Amino acid sequence: MSLVDHFGHDSISPSSKIERTMNGFNAFAIWCACAVVISVVMVGTLLIPNLTPMEAIAITVSGSLVGGLALALTGTVGSRTGLPTMVLMRAVFGQKGAVLPAVINGMLLVGWNWIQAFMAGFSLNYAVEHTFGYSNINMFVIVTGVLVTVVAIYGHRGIERIENVVSIAMLLLALVVFVQLFSSYDVATLVTMKAIENPEISRVVAFDIVVGLGCTWLSSVCDYNRNCKSVTTGAIGTYLGYSLAAIVAITLGICVASFSIYEGMEMTYDPTVLLASSGYGVVAAIVVFLSVVSTNVMGLYSASFSFLAAFPRISFWKICLFGGVISIMGALLKDVLIEMMMDYVLLIGFMYIPMFSMLLVDFFLLNKGQYDAEDLAFDNKGKYRFNGGFNVVAIVVYLLCAYGAYYFCYVQPLETGTTIPAFFVSGLVYFVVMKLFGYRSRSVARFAA
Repeated sequence: MSLVDHFGHDSISPSSKIERTMNGFNAFAIWCACAVVISVVMVGTLLIPNLTPMEAIAITVSGSLVGGLALALTGTVGSRTGLPTMVLMRAVFGQKGAVLPAVINGMLLVGWNWIQAFMAGFSLNYAVEHTFGYSNINMFVIVTGVLVTVVAIYGHRGIERIENVVSIAMLLLALVVFVQLFSSYDVATLVTMKAIENPEISRVVAFDIVVGLGCTWLSSVCDYNRNCKSVTTGAIGTYLGYSLAAIVAITLGICVASFSIYEGMEMTYDPTVLLASSGYGVVAAIVVFLSVVSTNVMGLYSASFSFLAAFPRISFWKICLFGGVISIMGALLKDVLIEMMMDYVLLIGFMYIPMFSMLLVDFFLLNKGQYDAEDLAFDNKGKYRFNGGFNVVAIVVYLLCAYGAYYFCYVQPLETGTTIPAFFVSGLVYFVVMKLFGYRSRSVARFAA
């Protein structure tokens, strides 16, 4: 048996119930692992000193619970149909119309991997340099990328096994970091610290950002939850895993930023920097490194599935290997990536939110929770061809709503934030327009899986 035979041979075919491998704990572990990551910690640091630490923590809890709900709800579509995310988009945009969103999503996920791989390399390099006097950021970035590619290329079964262990390890290590932070610094700081007088981030916008973090994973959730044995346990595991981990990670960032400011230190997003002087930098670095590896594995796997949805004749492992190489090369851009961080989160938000609002409306309201999964995957019956393979109405609605989300985020920012208004407006517009143009006038029974 050759090495290639051991690689994952995942495909866009609907997953059969007898082959599904994920229980509630698996779903919990995977979506827990995706949120205990340095980029999420960094979001917590951005809230300080715009908000007081206690305000930021309260917003973190509420926003994470809302973001987790959107993630779990979208994941149920994958569990019911057994289809990956970008194949499901064919029901909205048409068999050919869904190719462009799939390619864009793959590119966005690879770009996100660039940012996080650099963060992992930077943090690990800091800890090693502080402990052993050796510094080589490029090497640590490459090591991160190679490890991510090796894990992802074995497919979802390998990822599930690793995430079960890594997610629990990360939560325990994060707890150690919290204990050391609270032992080294005055906890009362979190209660007494004031916000700046003219904050750049308001409470409402902060809530919008935290909710948006959950939405950044909407394009990946069905890629994994299609393998859930039960729709209900998968949704519960997804919700609890993501929400708990996001609260832990963002709160860690809030604490790191607060203690940095209180101690008169340079503002940092990295707990490794803050704890290195106390002798605990290595522990923090391990948390950062493992979190990025586990998250980037998920990102690379989903990016591969996005490209697989667009180019189904290419083998999964070949796409995954190519994506891994591109991820490593991009991560070496270094400092440019940190400057891209928040813009990238917002970019993903205004591109994803209208798209997945439309998918949820299409599945739950227009099609009463029923899709013909086989026809979506293989186009045997032509139910989702629309006009020459394109649902022009959906494409126009999406482009207008995505532009609206961009406009009210960058050009004329709303005081209420953009994420939640964009989600509801996009879904409502899509529902009304599709009803008016009669694209769902066919019998629901014909769409039954």
